[in-house]
Amino acid sequence: MISKLLTPKNLRNLIIILVVVGVLFLSLSGYLTPLFSFSISPFISAQSWLAQRYLAFSDFFNSPRDMATLRAENAALNERVAMLQSEIVALQENLAQSDILYTLLDFARSNPEHEYLAATVIGREISPYLQYIIIDKGSNDGLRHGMPVVTQQGLVGRIDALISDAARIQLITDANSVVNVKLQSAQVEGLLRGSVTGEISLDMVPVGTKVEIGDVLMTSGLGGTYPPNIFVGQILTMQSKENVLFQTGSVQPVVDFSSLSAVLVITNFDTVDISPLIP
Repeated sequence: MISKLLTPKNLRNLIIILVVVGVLFLSLSGYLTPLFSFSISPFISAQSWLAQRYLAFSDFFNSPRDMATLRAENAALNERVAMLQSEIVALQENLAQSDILYTLLDFARSNPEHEYLAATVIGREISPYLQYIIIDKGSNDGLRHGMPVVTQQGLVGRIDALISDAARIQLITDANSVVNVKLQSAQVEGLLRGSVTGEISLDMVPVGTKVEIGDVLMTSGLGGTYPPNIFVGQILTMQSKENVLFQTGSVQPVVDFSSLSAVLVITNFDTVDISPLIP
């Protein structure tokens, strides 16, 4: 009976079963782990090497196209940023101009005794010895020679020359400018004169008049060139010499002439030439 069971075929199957069982036992026990690692390691290394070569090969053919795309996108973004920056600058300039015009309008409303025409400064005299600005309104807008020009801060000057669409304003800092003023505190008149350096000085203040540093000067209305009570400046210094009848001093104008961008022209004031009446 046993000889019948131990046939070559059954014996072979038994050996295979025993080998499989033994391998499973050794594997589950961890005895075959070093063997598996040693046998599989070459395959893993080969797979890693092939993967690296494939990625390098793919980058070699795809990178130029990707770089070109990135450069194009970067150029488009830079152009967009530049355009946005230009728009921001333009909006800031418009906002600043709107603020100036609103301030001028508010000044005109608070001083209803005069009629005003707003104008934009479009040019400046390049000579350091002349103090003029150019505005974008002229005779076509009803402007005439001699009309006073102001800002919300105070007196700027008066129209010296004009054409149909533009006018030249002589600033009170010009060497040929003379403004009749009064000291607000002392109620004494004097003359404000410009200079070739753009500085303004006060003259013809009687000796003995008490003048304080910081006193405010306003137009007096004398001379017929400017209406009264327009702010002009403040006293910086005063000096009086012996054997003279008048004091002189330096004045800080209330208007910043270097940053003028818009002005108001007083259109309902008629200048009076009184020079033929002066002896």
